[in-house]
Amino acid sequence: MALTLLSPERSWTLIELAKALDVSHTAVLREVDRLIGAEILTGKRLGRTRIISARTDTLLYRPLCDLLLVTYGPVPRLTMILSTLDRVEEAYIYGSWAARYEGEPGPIPGDVDVLVVGQPDPDELFDIAEQASRELHREVNVHRVSPLAWASESAEPFLTSVRERPLVRLTLHKENGA
Repeated sequence: MALTLLSPERSWTLIELAKALDVSHTAVLREVDRLIGAEILTGKRLGRTRIISARTDTLLYRPLCDLLLVTYGPVPRLTMILSTLDRVEEAYIYGSWAARYEGEPGPIPGDVDVLVVGQPDPDELFDIAEQASRELHREVNVHRVSPLAWASESAEPFLTSVRERPLVRLTLHKENGA
């Protein structure tokens, strides 16, 4: 349900859903049939292929989507993933995704922009962005800045523009007090 409702602009085949979720075709078929019956998803046939997508025209869509966003969306997934990375002091989602999350109207963003404040290893940060992109099924762009640059009032134009728009802070949880 999270995969389809959090990407309402996308349609899925049953095979794509099974692969993305790493479950059997039978399990996907059973759940899809239930969700279509509950009017949460819609399905159509294209030859022998069944195409599944979110029903955005029902009263259920918005509250279910909001619930899924706080449990399976970019904020909880990126919080969990970035919490595993050393030398990250703060992290934020910015740009169009943050604006939509804060209620600004507009089209569903195709990507998620993340600002990482700290000095994490660039290769590990790249790997984490790739992992997040796979898990969220949308591109995750990570921009790293030093704590000094982030704290500076005379910041570069990029940081000024980031600060002027909505920011969604990720509350990172470090183990062992790190």
